Amino acid sequence: MYKTLITLTLVSLSHPFAHSAAIAEQPEPEHTNFVFFLVDDLGWADLGCFGSEFHETPNIDRLASTGMKFTNAYAASPVCSPTRASIMTGRHPVRVDITDWIPGSRRLPESHPRFAHVDDRDNLAVSEVTIADELGSNGYQTFFAGKWHLGDEGHLPTDQGFDINLGGIDKGSPPGGYYAPFKNRMLPDRETDEYLTERLTDESIEFMKSRRKDQPFLLYLSYYNVHTPIQPYRKRVDHFREKATSSFTEKSPPIAERDGRSRSRQDNPEYASMVAAVDVSVGQILDSLDDLGLAENTVVCFFSDNGGLCTLRNKRVGPTCNAPLRSGKGWLYEGGIRCPMIVRAPGVTAADSVCDTPVSSCDFFPTMLDLAKLPAKPELHRDGVSLIDSLNGKSAEPHSTLYWHYPHYHGSAWTPGAAVRDGDWKLIEFYEYDEVELYDLRNDIGEENNLAAKNPDRVNALRTKLQQWQKSMGARMPVEQK
Repeated sequence: MYKTLITLTLVSLSHPFAHSAAIAEQPEPEHTNFVFFLVDDLGWADLGCFGSEFHETPNIDRLASTGMKFTNAYAASPVCSPTRASIMTGRHPVRVDITDWIPGSRRLPESHPRFAHVDDRDNLAVSEVTIADELGSNGYQTFFAGKWHLGDEGHLPTDQGFDINLGGIDKGSPPGGYYAPFKNRMLPDRETDEYLTERLTDESIEFMKSRRKDQPFLLYLSYYNVHTPIQPYRKRVDHFREKATSSFTEKSPPIAERDGRSRSRQDNPEYASMVAAVDVSVGQILDSLDDLGLAENTVVCFFSDNGGLCTLRNKRVGPTCNAPLRSGKGWLYEGGIRCPMIVRAPGVTAADSVCDTPVSSCDFFPTMLDLAKLPAKPELHRDGVSLIDSLNGKSAEPHSTLYWHYPHYHGSAWTPGAAVRDGDWKLIEFYEYDEVELYDLRNDIGEENNLAAKNPDRVNALRTKLQQWQKSMGARMPVEQK
């Protein structure tokens, strides 16, 4: 397997795939295209179709009503970069040696952390074969817009199989914020005070219009929303401020989470407006697929890179609430790793269908190959499996066991630990406290009732399973400070 490295950077709405009108008018061949929406820090309960009553997402809800909603979809990590690597490669973050957000954070010495910092990679190795590499080598045009956060020069999207990169750099937050000037060398400023998501959406639509019509495409729109800084989408924020004023008469007290605090209710107008901005964008892309006659042969995937930011240190709370799930981004409770996922695959998924089977972010790679009628590459996507049976509505269990390894400290007040879900049982190890927690997710989705003391045999079995997996993967374990 080789990698085709093409470096094309957009500087305007004039796309390199634009052809003559005569070519554009030719009927398009039958092939499977892909549009992949990846939202940054979007919580499992942040969408109307996943239960939110404060946020408003009619376009994403429409996508769910025409495709399949996954209620037990998991990010491979509670933070962004590792999950993004897992989507790109079909490999677990431990296997690609990206287990923390890039470049990660270190606890200050005065906070007396028990463990030393665990070093991992600050980029996705170019030797890793991505879904863009694989589709590109099979004739796909590949377009990336938005947040990358998997490395800088030599490790950008155009070094990892994408023909075009618009806005993808090493940063996790938009360098200039959500309004121009963007201060992003891969996103030249166009209009003063332009909104970032609107710009990325415009460019994505222009790509679909100007691409080569005789080849399939992968459009990967990776939003910077709804990551901090929380800056309101001005076109919608007043609506949510009025809604909050009329809906809430009393403050909702925060929820204690070890050394952190969690927001207990979705009531942040600024954050809600940022979710709405994503929803408007999704609606525009879906409408463009219809207008361009592409909807019937384009698979649409929608996912988040981790749970919503709910829990923080220093008497603060995050901008969203993931209830009924516990905690959020940075934590291995369900609120940190369970994500909203929707897939619409024409001719495969039934409208308004639901899959409750646990699936992983590693599964996108093999599933997309399957949908494109390309051969599986298990030597590449070693930790992902195709979800084609689930998409077809067949009874399937892609994973009997899922694992998470997050041996780092995080600003959400998380301390090093790991977790395993086996069937409906989930075990979480907290290395900082020498503690273990056990939950029955079928009956306790909010992880409120720790059953570890009542089930010592199950605890021992799951700890052994987790430790054996960590050893087999060569997981970097935290080492106590001297």
